[in-house]
Amino acid sequence: MQVEHCRTELQRLLRQTPFRPFLLTMSGGENAVVEHPENLAFDPSPGGPTDFYARTASLRLYSSFEEVSSVRILSSLISNGQEEESKV
Repeated sequence: MQVEHCRTELQRLLRQTPFRPFLLTMSGGENAVVEHPENLAFDPSPGGPTDFYARTASLRLYSSFEEVSSVRILSSLISNGQEEESKV
């Protein structure tokens, strides 16, 4: 996923009201479910550092936006029954 696209998409997901949990899938196959907005930390400045920290129930992930392959909202409330997904 492109760095700035990933940063922008994560900012959008973190600001949505009500917040909906989402899944980060990494290029190596790791998955991290972000259940609360405070469980993801990164510099939101355009052109800023590309690293981020995600905390889940069973995983502490320190990585970079370059390693994110997709972001999916986890919600059964999406009207067509499909998960929203943002991919490269």
